[in-house]
Amino acid sequence: MAVETTVSTPLGPAACENDAKKLQFIEETTANTDKVQEKVLAEILSRNAETEYLQRYKLGGATDRDAFKAKLPVVTYEDLQPEIQRIANGDRSAILSAHPISEFLTSSGTSAGERKLMPTIQEELDRRQLLYSLLMPVMNIYVPDLDKGKGLYFLFIKAETKTPGGLTARPVLTSYYKSDHFKRRPFDPYNVYTSPTAAILCADSFQSMYSQMLCGLLRRLEVLRVGAVFASGLLRAIRFLQLHWRDLSSDIATGTLNPRITDPSVRDAVAELLRPDPALAQFITSECSTDSWACIITRIWPNTKYLDVIVTGAMAQYIPTLEYYSGGLPMACTMYASSECYFGLNLKPMCKPSEVSYTIMPNMAYFEFLPHKPSSMTGPNSIKLVDLANVEIGKEYELVITTYAGLYRYRVGDILRVTGFHNTAPQFRFIRRKNVLLSIESDKTDEAELQAAVDRASALLRPYGASVVEYTSQADARAIPGHYVIYWELLVREEGRWPEGEALEKCCLEMEEAMNTVYRQSRAADGSIGPLEIRVVKAGTFEELMDYAISRGASINQYKVPRCVSFPPVIELLDSRVVSAHFSPACPKWAPQ
Repeated sequence: MAVETTVSTPLGPAACENDAKKLQFIEETTANTDKVQEKVLAEILSRNAETEYLQRYKLGGATDRDAFKAKLPVVTYEDLQPEIQRIANGDRSAILSAHPISEFLTSSGTSAGERKLMPTIQEELDRRQLLYSLLMPVMNIYVPDLDKGKGLYFLFIKAETKTPGGLTARPVLTSYYKSDHFKRRPFDPYNVYTSPTAAILCADSFQSMYSQMLCGLLRRLEVLRVGAVFASGLLRAIRFLQLHWRDLSSDIATGTLNPRITDPSVRDAVAELLRPDPALAQFITSECSTDSWACIITRIWPNTKYLDVIVTGAMAQYIPTLEYYSGGLPMACTMYASSECYFGLNLKPMCKPSEVSYTIMPNMAYFEFLPHKPSSMTGPNSIKLVDLANVEIGKEYELVITTYAGLYRYRVGDILRVTGFHNTAPQFRFIRRKNVLLSIESDKTDEAELQAAVDRASALLRPYGASVVEYTSQADARAIPGHYVIYWELLVREEGRWPEGEALEKCCLEMEEAMNTVYRQSRAADGSIGPLEIRVVKAGTFEELMDYAISRGASINQYKVPRCVSFPPVIELLDSRVVSAHFSPACPKWAPQ
């Protein structure tokens, strides 16, 4: 039998010849960033020259950057809504794209509070698949022998809907998992899942999770990596195991599948694996029945080398909980993507979560960058946008994209900071979504500031063996002055104790001390904001919040806990689960600069 030898590449040693080709593609593409971008823009403008949108701005068939930037405005989703609505209602003329719109991709139900419809075309699946195909060759540089086992990934679809004009509307991951690119993917020994495809494609979230977890348990010694799309998704899987390990153990002991699993294709797929295994059932029972769930991932899946989850941005707050359940396994953030476009990948996937940077692949779309100046009142069309190859290290930008599917100079809403370059392609750290979360008066608190305040205040809980496992907020203006309300769900380690009221009051004040100067002035000098309040909720409250969001159409794959809530039924749900409320005992420090 031939022995595969490693192949040297500039990125590192390739695990096989196919990996070497993929790594070489990355090198060639990132070495010529500006030329690739110029070519991408020319292709997009040339093929869509006769569209109604480009005709409206009198581009006249021009494909150069100067004409493009001079004539086309920078736009938001709201600017494009009339065109998108026409397409959704059945207008098949070439409005945005010369290629037929194949479906709509729905954005996350919790991104800026709206579900947006993103038009896409069939060939975009090829572009997404290309980016996916680059992930494992990069990972194989850092983690050897991943072909010797499998990945336990919790992946889910959402039931799709139809627009009035008959086009399918569904989340981008549902679109991908239901495509032949995924269902008929060629065998790759470095990318084998424990979950049967039928389980992933099951629209019933309980049946899907149960069968994926069961297959992961049956193949527990083969599992080399454990993952989900977001960190919150992996924690949801752990919570599922906590709730259902008895049923799972029973299935394994008897070799029979729980009757709640009714999907025939799922039952058939699981039946190929399920045999009576009393020893495995007893092992799972002994591990899951203990009081401590510390290191539960490595206890049940002992060969796991890393977790594959997104822990950047708002997901960063899950890191301590994942460390607790995994015993400190590395967390790999592999790619950067959205419903609008897939952007790039992390070329150092085993770095610390705080050091994650994504290299934008210049072949995916045409990228521009709006310099981010929070205090600026200048509109985006009066600021000169920067090309991908010309961004500057250390500066922050808002991402603007032009896609093959017909988005032109579209503001994605992500704020990115340039951290370096790979060849001539810039690398970015995701900072946050561009949108203010909380505001009572003239104060404006964004997601990054709120996260930092929670991190700072939760540090006061460490002496108690407690931590914040989930949170959200609201600007409560029902009383005068209004005040910030922060909902906390706490986890107290088995050796810890519940923090007393005085400690939680100190957490309130610590959060206020971490807020920006406008907030602190409003509190301390103006009296226009009342004392910050922390409401501690029962364990499992945020599971209920997610279930509620999914029942209203949110995607289980794309769901992210909203960092601010305003929808009355959601606030009612949270308030009904409050076990204690605590207010800041004093004003934060503030002095005029």
